[in-house]
Amino acid sequence: MYCLARRSVGQSRLIYWVYRKNKKNEYYSRRARAEGFPARSVYKLKEIDEKYKIFRWGDRVLDLGCAPGSWMMYAVQKVGDEGRVVGVDLGDLKISLAANMRFVKNDITKLRFDDFLEFNKNFDVVISDLAPKTTGVETADVVNSVMLANEALTLARLALRPGGNFVCKVFECELAENFCKEVEESFRFVKRFRPKAVSKGSREFFIVALDRKSPNNG
Repeated sequence: MYCLARRSVGQSRLIYWVYRKNKKNEYYSRRARAEGFPARSVYKLKEIDEKYKIFRWGDRVLDLGCAPGSWMMYAVQKVGDEGRVVGVDLGDLKISLAANMRFVKNDITKLRFDDFLEFNKNFDVVISDLAPKTTGVETADVVNSVMLANEALTLARLALRPGGNFVCKVFECELAENFCKEVEESFRFVKRFRPKAVSKGSREFFIVALDRKSPNNG
């Protein structure tokens, strides 16, 4: 048990912040385990979907950075047996795939032609929870995250039918503003959203982009 009376006010606040952060993370982690999801990140997508109605029954979904599989699990529940979910990641899944799910183990920047056959304007939704391997240098990590977000946007433009939806994780920085403007060029509705399950102190937020514009006439 901490004896806060012997600590400075600043130290006490730091301990309280860490305690609150860990308590929040533990809540979502316990909930994920109880509900059969391999990661707490599912509740970020769930809140986004409940607010913005990302998925519909029968949708075809492309999940970028899908491992360990929580987002794929949630998406397939929303689209049902008539829908389809394709996930791409370098890491391994921790879920079993249903008949209407497919996993491509690959770097999204190195997808082969055969993989791109899946992305021929066939998808109704593209979701991205891509995150770079951390270097420990905050500036570099944030820049790398925006680079991945741009890769996700490139694939979304390739994969989405007109009217389709795009959800992408981004980290706050100057480059993020430019990324948001890029997204606005391709979608009729674009919002920044920070789900409750995001850790306090994190720069993480999500771009929610609805109604993909037609590449030909805007």
